[in-house]
Amino acid sequence: MGNTKNTSLDTVVTDFILLGLSHPPNLRTLLFLVFFSIYILTQLGNLLILLTVWADPKLHARPMYILLGVLSFLDMWLSSVIVPRLILNFTPANKAIPFGGCVAQLYFFHFLGSTQCFLYTLMAYDRYLAICRPLRYPMLMNGKLCTILVTGTWVAGSIHGCIQATLTFQLPYCGPNLVDYFFCDIPAILRLACADTAVNELVTFVDIGVVAASCFLLILLSYANIVHAILKIRTSGGRRQAFSTCGSHLTVVTIYYVPCIFIYLRPGSKSPLDGAVAVFYTVVTPLLNPLTYTLRNQEVKSALKRITSGGAASVNKRL
Repeated sequence: MGNTKNTSLDTVVTDFILLGLSHPPNLRTLLFLVFFSIYILTQLGNLLILLTVWADPKLHARPMYILLGVLSFLDMWLSSVIVPRLILNFTPANKAIPFGGCVAQLYFFHFLGSTQCFLYTLMAYDRYLAICRPLRYPMLMNGKLCTILVTGTWVAGSIHGCIQATLTFQLPYCGPNLVDYFFCDIPAILRLACADTAVNELVTFVDIGVVAASCFLLILLSYANIVHAILKIRTSGGRRQAFSTCGSHLTVVTIYYVPCIFIYLRPGSKSPLDGAVAVFYTVVTPLLNPLTYTLRNQEVKSALKRITSGGAASVNKRL
């Protein structure tokens, strides 16, 4: 069931077997097609948004769309770190992942996931400034400052990923090597450690659970102020449109944060529901983000029309 190597001190695991999501055997083909389709749609949707923001001068110079472009980029990579391995669970392929591959997957998942966590908070703050402080918005959130803040989220995410990967894999793993999960994540891997994991669980609780919960509360606070400002809008149509936008944003943020908080505030949990819950923020959210944050946005739709009409006009001119 996976390779081990004997040493004079211990038996060291050299790979892990990802057991994946529990599923009836007769649904294997259907689940393969579902997750494969989700992955392709996620990549295409986010690539479309990324190219649109990059190609349209009216979008890529504005902080809001810089943040949306970064979100799309993160979604593409976060999905690529998790979903291909998940899809393998529904095929006869070998489920083993090398020890180094497991380390890399855990690092990149937490690097990209925590960066996205911080980015959601920054996006909520951007919307708060735009709606509640419109006169000061150009000074409080300009392109240069936005770039600095985005860089900060990437640096913080990288540090977080390094801390979690280092703490997790400095522990000895001497078997078994069966990971009852669909990817290499901290709670599932710690259950296989041949040492006391109390310190790791405490760090996971604070560094992920508490930080994610704090970011979520900051987002809710930002949107509470936004809703208060929206209620002052005189026209019912304006209020309805603003509430629709805020409601869709909060829905996606909730789908991301609540399952994340549910899992990482309970680092010692062995609940079989954890895998199903994790699907929401690893698979579903990257698919929903293009639809919720951008394709519902009138300016993005206008930019798409300009790009496609410009491309069509260019082709017709050549013909």
